[in-house]
Amino acid sequence: MRRGRTPTGLLGGSFNPAHGAHRRISLLARAALGLDQVWWLVSPGNPLKPVVGMAPLAARLASARALARRAPIRVSAIERELGTRYTVDTLRALVRRFPRRRFVWLMGSDNLAQFHRWHDWRGIARLVPIAVIGRPGYDGAALASPAMAWLRRYRISATRFRNRAEWSAPALVILRFDPDPRSATVIRRADPDWAERHTGRTLRDQLTHRIVAEPVA
Repeated sequence: MRRGRTPTGLLGGSFNPAHGAHRRISLLARAALGLDQVWWLVSPGNPLKPVVGMAPLAARLASARALARRAPIRVSAIERELGTRYTVDTLRALVRRFPRRRFVWLMGSDNLAQFHRWHDWRGIARLVPIAVIGRPGYDGAALASPAMAWLRRYRISATRFRNRAEWSAPALVILRFDPDPRSATVIRRADPDWAERHTGRTLRDQLTHRIVAEPVA
């Protein structure tokens, strides 16, 4: 990638709901990799996750906005506007739409463990660098995964990544921070009505600047 472009992290997910671990790893990754911002891409629907139990997009976006407040994090449901279903298509669209930025894909080790199931996962790796954040209980499966067997040859340190004159892909950075056990699954079990507190709000997407409203019943 060309020098001088703004370095931006991308953290995609359901955010069902967003929680403190999302914010924490985003800020730690930003510091470790020398990023200006992290964009949270709130997915309209994840092909690898069941629809049952998924809160409305507007509620998930609102929970993410609340967690990202006063941080260099921008929250977006841009995939809804782009009409993309798969991460590789979203990334291609973002690279075209924001040519002055250079992106790095952020994901937890739980996602690396099943990355080989993602549509055109090698295409993702060839398009943008990938930074993997360790998650308790998943590191072993991630390191033994088919995707890691392919990506291992492209692994570099965070220091080398941050100081590179140019970014290129494939590139893999493993980031290890103090473990954070928080998860959306645990939060939903403890607070099944969390989405109700985020309904009825009118939010503007922080990338597209379009209104994201609750669907009409």
